[in-house]
Amino acid sequence: MEKEKVIVICGPTASGKTALSIELAKKINGEIVSCDSMQIYKEMDIGTAKPTKEEMQGIKHYMIDIVSPDERYSVADYKKEAKKAIKEILSKGKVPIVVGGTGLYVDSLIYEIDYPEIEFDEKYREELEQEVEEKGLSKLYEKAKEIDEEAIKKISPNDKKRILRILEIYHATGKNKTEQEKESRKNEVEFDYKVFALNMERSKLYERINKRVDIMMENGLIEEVENIYKKYNKFPTAMQGLGYKEVVQYLEKRLTKEEMIEKIKQETRRYAKRQLTWFRKNKKTIWLNAEDTIQNNIKIILEG
Repeated sequence: MEKEKVIVICGPTASGKTALSIELAKKINGEIVSCDSMQIYKEMDIGTAKPTKEEMQGIKHYMIDIVSPDERYSVADYKKEAKKAIKEILSKGKVPIVVGGTGLYVDSLIYEIDYPEIEFDEKYREELEQEVEEKGLSKLYEKAKEIDEEAIKKISPNDKKRILRILEIYHATGKNKTEQEKESRKNEVEFDYKVFALNMERSKLYERINKRVDIMMENGLIEEVENIYKKYNKFPTAMQGLGYKEVVQYLEKRLTKEEMIEKIKQETRRYAKRQLTWFRKNKKTIWLNAEDTIQNNIKIILEG
């Protein structure tokens, strides 16, 4: 039996995925499933570059604004909900378009990876947090490296959220994340995923990233973080996301405003580089030139 087709548009941050996917959806009667680990959070709009109602142009988007910033949300949760959204779109006779830059989320779908539902151990998390306070994140980074060298290659030494995740998975299951992924990749993939990725000349991409950060500042990113703090009386786990943790450091007077802006730009450029490395691993990916016209890229996608 022929599998139903799902289009995937991935690529680094600020490469133009949103604009391309919306134009494509209008052309082929599609609906969009976001594949972004930050856009799932409500109230976090500016720092996640969430598409506005105007930008969506009437195209239905799934997996955006679905959880509160203080809720835990795993890759397993994402995979389950995203597949539900894909099936709903197909049931309407429309084309699902999965769009985003979170490699782990993309892989959970296109390789049918099952991530175990891990019981959250609050006591162990507190121990890890205390260790970060006392000895610094670099100690836990080294510990995670010993447990899972493969997984640690893909994350930044400053990415506290994912470093802790590697340690928590191993603590809960006795297996590392990479071993679990290899085992579950043997699963039959449910849909026929056609994967496309956007790329552009590095210097131009970095220019776009810098400009986007400046726009986020103008649009009120600092106020957005302050409002979340006032509402929850703390900085939730979601605030460890790129662009947010730097604002938190500024609000805690650990960075000046200039240092904060520069750090967000630098960390976002590094993140874009890691995203490109991640998406290049999939040899079936069809690469699109982000500097080409949207219409030309749509033509390539429809022929692909």
